[in-house]
Amino acid sequence: MSVRDILLWPDPRLSQVCAPVADDDPGLAQLIEDLFDTMYAAMGRGLAAPQIGVMQRIFVVDVTWKEAGRTPMAFINPGVAVAPDAGRVVGDEQCLSIPGLPMQVERPDQVLVHYRTPDGRDVTRHFGGNEARCIQHEMDHLEGRVIFDHQPQDRRARLEAAYGG
Repeated sequence: MSVRDILLWPDPRLSQVCAPVADDDPGLAQLIEDLFDTMYAAMGRGLAAPQIGVMQRIFVVDVTWKEAGRTPMAFINPGVAVAPDAGRVVGDEQCLSIPGLPMQVERPDQVLVHYRTPDGRDVTRHFGGNEARCIQHEMDHLEGRVIFDHQPQDRRARLEAAYGG
């Protein structure tokens, strides 16, 4: 088990766009294991590589592990599109890089995700509900965005001040 330190906002790496993962990356299996170990140890439901200082396009999620057993998924070089029949839903989100400060974020309730699996398969899959929200949250990290970036300017300023930023 290798639990890594999680970067805390406003670390500048959390605002950087990540590079694609190489097809032949020899450290990929260990990175995925470290992401899951770190996410579970921090009691999270998702974790993106930049949150542990690895600026690559990969994240992991497991939205059910706290209630119904583990369903771990790793997403390598993902692309996310809003599903054609998606609505928009506002919900509370928390971030392991901004601990203790949940925020309301509006997101599509359904997405289509194209990604590579750890065993090298290319997959396109539909996700809804909590999985869709978590995937979009982690995808934001790969694009250099955090939940502060989804807030109106005045609310963001209040939240940053409350967080200490």
